[in-house]
Amino acid sequence: MPITMHFSAKSMENSGPDPFGLALWDHGLGQFVPPLLLHSIWGEPDELPVDGYFFDADEISEMECHALSLCRGKVLDIGAAAGRHSLVLQNRGLDVVAMDTSDWCCRLMHRRGVRNIHCADIFDFNEEPVYDTLLLMMNGIGLAGDLKGLRRLLRIMHQLLLPGGQVVFDSSDIAYLYDNFDKPKKRYYGEMDYRYEYRGRLGDWFGWIYIDPQKMAAIARDHGWAFQILYSDASGSYLARLLRI
Repeated sequence: MPITMHFSAKSMENSGPDPFGLALWDHGLGQFVPPLLLHSIWGEPDELPVDGYFFDADEISEMECHALSLCRGKVLDIGAAAGRHSLVLQNRGLDVVAMDTSDWCCRLMHRRGVRNIHCADIFDFNEEPVYDTLLLMMNGIGLAGDLKGLRRLLRIMHQLLLPGGQVVFDSSDIAYLYDNFDKPKKRYYGEMDYRYEYRGRLGDWFGWIYIDPQKMAAIARDHGWAFQILYSDASGSYLARLLRI
């Protein structure tokens, strides 16, 4: 089957720094120069282990294994990064479209053999409802940025799914970060701001949201979704599914 790549006009015009995508590209070529850093308001930046975006099928975590087993029909893997989940599903015979905003990531997925790639932003993605499953792993739903963006994302995903379609995603309740001080009063405590740094290149600040299951359930219900928790662990991470009502 031929490999196809689709670039949106917006992605082609975006020539800004992309430290995250470049780090994955370098790792894929065996040229990674550590570290990849993630800056936040919490003090010193954290070093991210890039090899976590690359694995074989037998290295999938229990949560990821469960998530991938739920995928059916035509799948849109949103925020696919290096394409690790897309490749597993593709090798299982599913019809998968991998989506990412990073040109570096999309070219890497092409190199790794992902067959159908859209280099685009989900918020600009305009397609007829053709998908049975929307997959957002590694807290992929966090790309919504904040609560307002999450509500907008739920509306967009509703439009992309066929009747009976589903959204499979994971997220975390990060309330534990505030054990020693008060939660913010002017924003939801799961709304964070980050920027990447790699090889001396600083990316732009971007919003990312970690949504607790109670808040997620309420927002989902308001936007016509049934919310199900399928897996959770002691750290506050959980796997969930949204079904169109």
